[in-house]
Amino acid sequence: MEKSRDLLVRATACDGMVRCVAAITTDLVDEASRRHRASPTVSAALGRTLTAGVLLGSLLKDTEKVTILLQCTGPIGGITVEADAHGNVRGYAKNPHVDLPLNEKKKFDVRGIVGGGMLYVLREADYYRTGLFRDPYCGSVPIVSGEIAEDVAYYLTQSEQIPSAVSLGVFVLPDDERFFRVEAAGGFLIQTFPGVTNDVLRNLEASVMAAPYVTEMIRQGMGPREILQTALGEYAFEILEEKDVRFACTCSPERARRILAALDPEELRAMLREDGGAEMTCHFCNATYRFDAEELRALLPEGDSIH
Repeated sequence: MEKSRDLLVRATACDGMVRCVAAITTDLVDEASRRHRASPTVSAALGRTLTAGVLLGSLLKDTEKVTILLQCTGPIGGITVEADAHGNVRGYAKNPHVDLPLNEKKKFDVRGIVGGGMLYVLREADYYRTGLFRDPYCGSVPIVSGEIAEDVAYYLTQSEQIPSAVSLGVFVLPDDERFFRVEAAGGFLIQTFPGVTNDVLRNLEASVMAAPYVTEMIRQGMGPREILQTALGEYAFEILEEKDVRFACTCSPERARRILAALDPEELRAMLREDGGAEMTCHFCNATYRFDAEELRALLPEGDSIH
């Protein structure tokens, strides 16, 4: 069976009264797990949040980005995910190496590793695309489940007043080279708007509840279209957009250099004296940028010297 590539489909149903999105995110979740050397349970929690970011990002305007922030009481400490409207997503967990035993259902204990706390969703202009700042919109709700999907659905229903159903999943398998690998990851989002009938609501709720786990559908070879059809049941849908999605970070050597250049010259001199250079690591993708003594000296004001 050919593996599905990371792909998102955005659609509408029931004469525009239902909005729906589905995505395969296997490769990008696997890349995030590998980059952060995350444990299996953290990979499941982070992967679900990355997938949620991809789904919410597809609802943005071209110049916007969304940040999902979980401030957790569980051992993971917190999760931060950032996504844009073009299928790019990045994210990290505060404590990527912690792990927990499987729960009583023999599944990853995402609820246990996340715990309680708060879920924040921030929508703002994508500065790196527009060069403009705009007052962001920030909504928040308590973490009610810790399973991520239920928490995102609760946020959308409570904070944005859009009744929503969300399904997210990550499935991993043992791997000889890397201890484990992400075999399947993805999710779907279904939202209803004012005017939808009670019959449609009941039928949608029944079909969503009857749908297999999203990772089961992906492992059976289903793509986003088939996942949406399974979740929507009897209702046909019209595809509005289909696009690739990926783990992509905005960090670069040039941006790291600009950050160093903005430091007080005394801080740069201290780095030269104590370390003979500088090293910066991106939280989002774990990339490390190193600058030797000569590169640091070039950032000092002209004629400056080390004292």
